[in-house]
Amino acid sequence: MSDEVILDSVAIQKILPHRYPMLMIDQVVGLEPGVSCTAIKNVSVNEEIFVGHFPGDPVLPGAFVIEALAQTGAVALLSMPEFEGKTAYFGGIKTAKFRKMSKPGTQLRLEVTLDKIRGNIGQGKGIAYIGTKKAVDAELTFVIG
Repeated sequence: MSDEVILDSVAIQKILPHRYPMLMIDQVVGLEPGVSCTAIKNVSVNEEIFVGHFPGDPVLPGAFVIEALAQTGAVALLSMPEFEGKTAYFGGIKTAKFRKMSKPGTQLRLEVTLDKIRGNIGQGKGIAYIGTKKAVDAELTFVIG
């Protein structure tokens, strides 16, 4: 898969309603609407969360990585013509495994594949990589509102 930027942060904000400090993806480098999305999250030492999580040993909270995966999946869903202009909400997290910590200076590669879309409900699997190693994997459910 190429790392050519398909959507930059301005284009992502036309799809997702998230803004600072909750926009968790910086670029989309792979997109097949209704099927899959691959996004990049650059973890910067300047992120506010590192003031308190944890001073002297900054670690991106696992919940933020899950949110980044959810936003990646939301781009795949909301890029479908029938969902354009809508919002994708969390419907659930079936499983989540945290394998590697994300610290400032790392780049997360977020890959989400949608397994099932029925009405306004979508289900998918997401994996966050740091380099070639799995950092987080999860099964997510989305609700289109």
